[in-house]
Amino acid sequence: MAVPAVLLTVAKRRALIRLVTGAVGLLVPVLIMAMCGGLALMTTTAAQGSTTACLTTVSTVADTPAQSGNGLSIPLGSGPPIVLSAGQLAVARAYIAVGKSLGVPDSGLEIAIMMSLQESGLRVLANSSVASSLAFAHDGVGSDHDSLGTAQQRPSAGWGTVTDLMNPLYDAEAFFGGPTGPNHGSPRGLLDIPGWASMPKGAAVQSVQESAFPELYAQWDGEAHAIVAALKSGTHVAKCPSAVGSVQDPQLPANLSKLRRDIIHYAEEGIGGSYVWGGTAFKAWDCSGYVQWVYGQAGIPLPRTEQWTGGHPTSVPQPGDLVVQNPDGPNHWGHVGIYAGNGMMFSALNPTVGTLLHPVAWNVGTRYFALLRAGT
Repeated sequence: MAVPAVLLTVAKRRALIRLVTGAVGLLVPVLIMAMCGGLALMTTTAAQGSTTACLTTVSTVADTPAQSGNGLSIPLGSGPPIVLSAGQLAVARAYIAVGKSLGVPDSGLEIAIMMSLQESGLRVLANSSVASSLAFAHDGVGSDHDSLGTAQQRPSAGWGTVTDLMNPLYDAEAFFGGPTGPNHGSPRGLLDIPGWASMPKGAAVQSVQESAFPELYAQWDGEAHAIVAALKSGTHVAKCPSAVGSVQDPQLPANLSKLRRDIIHYAEEGIGGSYVWGGTAFKAWDCSGYVQWVYGQAGIPLPRTEQWTGGHPTSVPQPGDLVVQNPDGPNHWGHVGIYAGNGMMFSALNPTVGTLLHPVAWNVGTRYFALLRAGT
């Protein structure tokens, strides 16, 4: 299955020869994945006291026909809430509606949501290798084999046609399977797996998806539980206070240099890009790939990773400086972005939300590094 994705696409099982010949080539992407580690859903501290889900107008991904309407802020224990875009909310509701129609218990609904969070970040993903998929409304573009849609299933593996797999309702029907499932047990859906209800949830997902990274599904248990609890009743959800999920455009200082303005300009061009582990292509990058691209467009070459090593720490950042976050060792951080001013930053945040302008406070352990000479 493709790595979402909260990863963009989880890789399918590779043929033995590809695993052997690609082992060395995988080392760099694996290190980059660790550095940019963005498996968390977008969160904000604005509504930590919230006790009920509420609708929000926050936009977290590229604006496509699949993304119209309100999103949803969902409380997650004592921490900050999960913020889903309108498109992610529609995908979650599709899985829950189909599951409920089949009499699937809450645990099964949560298994389905865990799967889609990991595979696609609850998004409809087209595939750059399947040209016809790009004609359908989509929230991002993957590239793993011919994997498509919200579950990253493959037409070549018998899961359905391109048209089928670009439809979240069909994806849900195929994932649950059972006697009325579209694939009639081949490939097997969740309801075709004997004893699925007694399995650990992550193992139940893996029994359907057969991913090369089975350990990644279980991490979404808490988020999936909160999403199902918020959506399964189908009751009316109130609009959030305006502060929840709100993001203000940064106001650049009047005396900001042209070079720094150029960096911000190129950072804005990248908004809406997909998060692809190890990616460096335009709008198909990880956090350091995005930063490298932005600075490169402004004429400043940066290394592929650990880009802060070319600068110096600063306690008074200016727009265009580096932001590093999520410390994971001495003088090392797991996430990097570009400071936008006014407590905001640009970054390829994670596979769930991709590249966006967001509050610096969404991650922890923040430090700033200036890569430009004083006065530039």
